[in-house]
Amino acid sequence: MFRYTFQYATKTRIVRGLCFRRGLHNPASGWNAVIGLEIHAQIDSQTKLFSDSLTSFNAPVNSNISVVDAAFPGVQPTLNEKCVELAVRTAIALGSTINKRSTFDRKHYFYPDLPQGYQITQHHKPVSQGGELVLATHDGVPEPMQVRIEQIQLEQDTGKSIHDMRPDMTLLDLNRAGSGLMEIVTKPDMRSALQAGQFVKKLQALLRCVGSSNANMEEGSLRCDVNVSVHKEGDSWGTRCELKNLNSVRFLSAAIEAEVQRQIKVLENGGIIEQETRGYDVEQGKTFRLRGKETARDYRYMPETDLPSLILTQEYIDALRNSMPELPDAKRERLMQQYNLSDHDAAVLLSESNAAEYFETVCQGRPPKLVVNWTTHELFGQLASKNIPFTVNPVSTDQLGSVLDLIQSGSITGMTAKNVLKIMIDEAGSRLASDIVEERGWKKVGDELTLREMCQHLMDKNPDKVASIRSGNTKLATWLIGQIMRDTRGLADPVTLNKVLEEALGVKLDDLNNVSHSKGKKSKKKGQ
Repeated sequence: MFRYTFQYATKTRIVRGLCFRRGLHNPASGWNAVIGLEIHAQIDSQTKLFSDSLTSFNAPVNSNISVVDAAFPGVQPTLNEKCVELAVRTAIALGSTINKRSTFDRKHYFYPDLPQGYQITQHHKPVSQGGELVLATHDGVPEPMQVRIEQIQLEQDTGKSIHDMRPDMTLLDLNRAGSGLMEIVTKPDMRSALQAGQFVKKLQALLRCVGSSNANMEEGSLRCDVNVSVHKEGDSWGTRCELKNLNSVRFLSAAIEAEVQRQIKVLENGGIIEQETRGYDVEQGKTFRLRGKETARDYRYMPETDLPSLILTQEYIDALRNSMPELPDAKRERLMQQYNLSDHDAAVLLSESNAAEYFETVCQGRPPKLVVNWTTHELFGQLASKNIPFTVNPVSTDQLGSVLDLIQSGSITGMTAKNVLKIMIDEAGSRLASDIVEERGWKKVGDELTLREMCQHLMDKNPDKVASIRSGNTKLATWLIGQIMRDTRGLADPVTLNKVLEEALGVKLDDLNNVSHSKGKKSKKKGQ
């Protein structure tokens, strides 16, 4: 079922994405979409926002919980200074205005996974306001676009309700309850699912760079709510609906596209859009109603009486600003200039936490193009095939460097290098490539005398094929090469093998290729 769902969702994304960009609901078709995001990023702190409970992922159920998290009567929250620091760093990275005085509020709603009956948040006076994130050009749009930030607020997370273990009960896991969140609210500046997906990806890279969140949607440490509305070109904006529980960029984009299409269909059929909260059915590729949308009045906001105002000094803010790391946009430009990388290669490196630093370390004394190809294609690819995140990449920079050194020296073939990399990942040890190659007997066969003897032996056994090759049949030349590669288990040096085979046959292989193309054209003409 999982495989089917994945394939269906991927197919839906591709088909619907093409329709979206070709203008089914853009100004050319008379419809505009308006999209805003509310992103909840779990702060990368070891303890929770108002207690000393740990925040470790995948801990045993209800093991990371204290009397504060469970809202025992009489307990008092104590603000986690680390969470404040990371929220301020995020605000600085987004160019937000940091409020030197911010306050906490109680947001009331009654769900089983909210022990207090209210959530401590910063609705009225958040830690920062304003800022922006600039999206790159795409799909023919000539200028980068700015997505404005409404505000960043600190708030506590809820627990987790579990419905599929006991059909007659809702079970609660409060491990997550009270964990620190940054709610990052955007202005409704986005006009397509593509832009929304690009925003989330870029924000993920920024949060990881700053160190404020690992931003993994699959783990729930980054969760997105999307506000979507549509309107006719020239009309006022329509009624918005909120999409919740989207756990990947792919599903977020697909859900937005499905909801835009739904709203257009309703309006074109004479209906009205009700303000509501909706979910997304991956298998059906459709959104569905969850509940009516609550308003600020429903939440009955009131000041949090157990917490004083959060006061930040200018000295504190300046100290954090001066200790900020190199941000993704600046790093991308530097990588492109310093190492002559393409924009795509630089973006891929920045999509994984610490991948750019890994690349730069391996790059010392080695060709950047070789390093980036083996990092982003081979290493990333093999890790992904085993569902290993790059954050726990078992291949050290010394190990990958040792693989590339053997490639450069001509000691191993590319295929052998891939196999060596696979062993490094499987072993999760510290052995260098030379040790693995020596143990497996994988050193490239580049000795001309050995390869010449093998070629001559093979030619003596197949005189008819040799005669055919010398008359211009290049397919049989390829067959000879394949036999040698098979006998050497793929360890023969292709360049040396081609040279030796040309000398043995007395024919230039390039010339044979030309003859083959010429013969192909003649026979095609004759057939016509």
